[in-house]
Amino acid sequence: MMIASKRMRRALVSVYHKEGLDEILKKLYKEGVSFVSTGGTQRFIESLGLPCEAVEDLTGYPSILGGRVKTLHPKVFGGILARRDNQTDKEQLKEYDIPEIDLVIVDLYPFEETVASGATEQEIIEKIDIGGISLIRAAAKNYKDIVIVASKDQYTPLLHILEEKGAETSLEDRRFFAKEAFAVSSGYDTAIFTYFDNQEGTAFRKAVNEPMHLRYGENPHQKAQFYGKFEEMFDQLHGKEISYNNLLDIDAAVNLIDEFDELTFAILKHNNACGIASRENVTDAWKDALAGDPVSAFGGILVTNTAINKEVAEEINKIFFEVIIAPDYDTDALEILMQKKNRIILIRKESETSSLQFRSLLNGVLMQEKDLSIQTEGDLMPMTDKQPDSREINDLLFANKLVKHSKSNAITLVKNKQLCASGVGQTSRVDALKQAIEKAGTFGFDLNGAVMASDAFFPFPDCVEIADKAGITAVIQPGGSVNDKLSVEYCNEHGLAMVKTGIRHFKH
Repeated sequence: MMIASKRMRRALVSVYHKEGLDEILKKLYKEGVSFVSTGGTQRFIESLGLPCEAVEDLTGYPSILGGRVKTLHPKVFGGILARRDNQTDKEQLKEYDIPEIDLVIVDLYPFEETVASGATEQEIIEKIDIGGISLIRAAAKNYKDIVIVASKDQYTPLLHILEEKGAETSLEDRRFFAKEAFAVSSGYDTAIFTYFDNQEGTAFRKAVNEPMHLRYGENPHQKAQFYGKFEEMFDQLHGKEISYNNLLDIDAAVNLIDEFDELTFAILKHNNACGIASRENVTDAWKDALAGDPVSAFGGILVTNTAINKEVAEEINKIFFEVIIAPDYDTDALEILMQKKNRIILIRKESETSSLQFRSLLNGVLMQEKDLSIQTEGDLMPMTDKQPDSREINDLLFANKLVKHSKSNAITLVKNKQLCASGVGQTSRVDALKQAIEKAGTFGFDLNGAVMASDAFFPFPDCVEIADKAGITAVIQPGGSVNDKLSVEYCNEHGLAMVKTGIRHFKH
C-alpha cells in the first residue's frame, strides 16, 4: 500500500542557475540528504563544504560527447523511475546495484535566452537540454515517490517545505511539483519548436508561464488571466490593477500609435479611436484629439508617441480617463497625473512583439499574420479625373491609418490630420458614414474640405454621394468592386478626388 508521506534521502542535482540554491542544499544536508551531481554543479556543492558523489562514479561512465551524455544511464534513471511499492522494481534495483533517488533538482539550459541574444545556430542547438529534460519527465512521471524541482522558480516552494516539514513531503506536495515540472518541459519543447518553425505556422504551440491574474474578465462574472510578459513592454508607474478590458484597449492603443512617425496623440474607447491628431507639439495634439469627441473621451485610453510635459498634463488632468501610455513623463507632469489614485500610468518600453495574431473560437484557434501593411503616397492609385492635392493626400493617408484600426464596417473623416468623426462597427457602410457625419456635426466640425476613408470598397455610389453632400472632397478606399465605376462616375461628375490602395483593412 502506498504511503503518502515520503522522506527525501538522496538527491540528484544538475542545474544551470545556482543562485538561491545554497540555502536549500545546506538544509537538505542537515536533514541527512546525500547528493549526486555533475560537473559544475558538483563543484558548486563541494564549494559549500558539502560532500557530493559524481555521476560518473555512480554510473561507471565518464561524461562523453562534449558533455552531451552525462546522466543518461540506467543507474540514474532506474533510481528515479523505480516504483517503491513494486516488488519487481525493488529486486531489480538490488540486482543492478541502483540506489534510489528521492529528489531531483534540475534547471535547464537557457534556450530562449540564447535565441534572444542573437547567438549562432550552433550555440542555440547546444542549449537544447537533453539530460535535464529527461530527468524532469522521469521524476515527474514517478511523482508518487519522487520530488522534482524543475526550475529555479521552484526553489522557493522547496525551501518552504524544508522549513516547515524538514525532508518530508506529502503526495500533494509531490504532485504539485510534478505539475510544475510538466509545465516547464512542455514550455521548453514549445520554445524549441517555435525556433525551428520560424513562424511558418505548421502547428499551433504557445506556452507562457506565470499568468497575470486579472480582477475579472470582460464582465465581473467572468474569470480571466493574461498569459504574456506585460512587464517587458510597460512599466506601470501608478494606478489600480490592470483589467481585461484595459488590456484590450492598451493593445489597440499601441497598435494605432505605431502607425505614426510624427508627433501624435490618440484617445480610444472600446478599441476604437474617438479622437486623434498629429501636431507640432504635444499640447496641441492633445487638445485637437480631445475635440474629436470629448464625450467619448470620458473613461478612455490615452496614448502618445512623445513625452508628457507639465503643460499637457495640466490639460489632461481636467478629464477622467482610465489609462495613459507614453514613452516618458516629466517629473512635474507625473506629480499632476498621479493626483487621482486609480489612474493607470504606463511607460511604454522598447520591445519586440510577434508578427502573428491568435484568437480562440469554436473549438480551436485562428492564427494569422498581423496587418502590418501601411500605405504611403506611392501606393495611392488615382481613380478619378480630379487628383487630390498635397493636403488631401496627407489627410487621406492619415484617415486610412485610422480606418485600419477601426471596427468594420468603418468610415473615418479627417481634416488637417485630425479625426473629425468615425462610424465604426456598423452592419452597413452607409450607416457608418451617416453616423460619422452626424457625430462630426455634433462636435462642431466643418466637413467642407475633409476627406473620407473606407475599410472596404463601395459596391454602390451611395456613400460617395452622401460624402459629397457633406462637403467631403477626397476619398480613399481599397477598390475592387465590380461596380467601382459607378462611384468613380459620380466623383467625376461632382468634382471629387478618389484614390484606391488595393489593400483592404477589415477589422472584425
